[in-house]
Amino acid sequence: MFFEDIGFKYLGPVDGNDIEKLEALIERAKDFDGPVLIHCKTLKGKGYKPAEENPDKFHSASSFDIETGKSLKKKNKDYSKAFGQKLVKIAEKNDKVVAITAAMTSGTGLTEFKEKFPDRFFDVEIAEQHAMTMAAGLASAGCVPVVALYSSFLQRAYDQVIHDVCMQNLHVVICIDRAGIVGADGETHQGVFDLSFLNIVPNLTIMAPKNYEELDTMMEYAINEMNSPVAIRYPRGNESDIKLEEDSKKQIERIKNNKAEIIKEGKDITIIAIGKMVSRAVEVAELLEKENVDVEIINASFFKPLDKETIKKSITKTKKVITIEDGILKGGLYSAIAELINEEQLKEIKLKGFGYPDKFIEHGTCEELEKIYGMDAESIIFNFKKTEKQ
Repeated sequence: MFFEDIGFKYLGPVDGNDIEKLEALIERAKDFDGPVLIHCKTLKGKGYKPAEENPDKFHSASSFDIETGKSLKKKNKDYSKAFGQKLVKIAEKNDKVVAITAAMTSGTGLTEFKEKFPDRFFDVEIAEQHAMTMAAGLASAGCVPVVALYSSFLQRAYDQVIHDVCMQNLHVVICIDRAGIVGADGETHQGVFDLSFLNIVPNLTIMAPKNYEELDTMMEYAINEMNSPVAIRYPRGNESDIKLEEDSKKQIERIKNNKAEIIKEGKDITIIAIGKMVSRAVEVAELLEKENVDVEIINASFFKPLDKETIKKSITKTKKVITIEDGILKGGLYSAIAELINEEQLKEIKLKGFGYPDKFIEHGTCEELEKIYGMDAESIIFNFKKTEKQ
């Protein structure tokens, strides 16, 4: 009667796997004026035993053996798995750590955590807003909540991030999976907005790792050493094959001090990249250096607070700057560097940003979309040279 009391006509429950019954109830719903709520009860994967027994696994399945239900594709380590493995290691030593997700246990790499720490794991189902407010409550009670959500779904909890977490300056660690272009999941899941919409929120630290090792360091720092809100964003899929090795002790010290990383020094142009696009910056630099262009590469690591000192020193030297980011340009890394140049009144600096435009990005593989939007190494060089000639 709850729905009837608030003005809805309630119909159901109906077996959502029975198409004839469902169609009949929908036809009946047409006869009523005003809002109608149809309550369907479904069994995910009904009729196919492997899917009935493992609904989460078959939510977004790659090719599999239809007899056994076993995947034909061996899953290698990816960012989600790297995150999950590291969180388990941290939680083994820090009993204040709890994990929260919203119907994304497997997708965010939390299956092992759930099995090892069932009393410290919370799946709030499809309720991202509740996940964030619950995290705020747990943080205020002395826990260290780690909230793992896809970038596109974090959008639903934006109000809670602002009012419940950041306004209270609580130690909640937001781990943003599927940040940037996601490929097969398409337009609704493209995680291109998080850098921009989180940048304007006070008290929030924002990081993005270049590889698994830097992700581990950032998680250690965010969970065990910080005491304020922090977000770590990372992409879907694997780290780049390009080796981006860094002395582990120096990396730990650098991350603790919120500093950017100078991957390579140069005098002709500065390329500033963040997250997965650091490897793209290395690709671009290697191609440019074949043309005798001496490139300086900066891994921003921190989007907020931005390491202005390191960046200012570099761009003052080279006078030419390229930014590369896996997100929209408006409000992202490009905008942050443009603001820095303006604030510091740096003269005669040429700036060109490479990211996604002010639009919803359509479905396509990551490779296809990067080519369409000029984000591959060859397109970046071509468009930068075109800008140079103007």
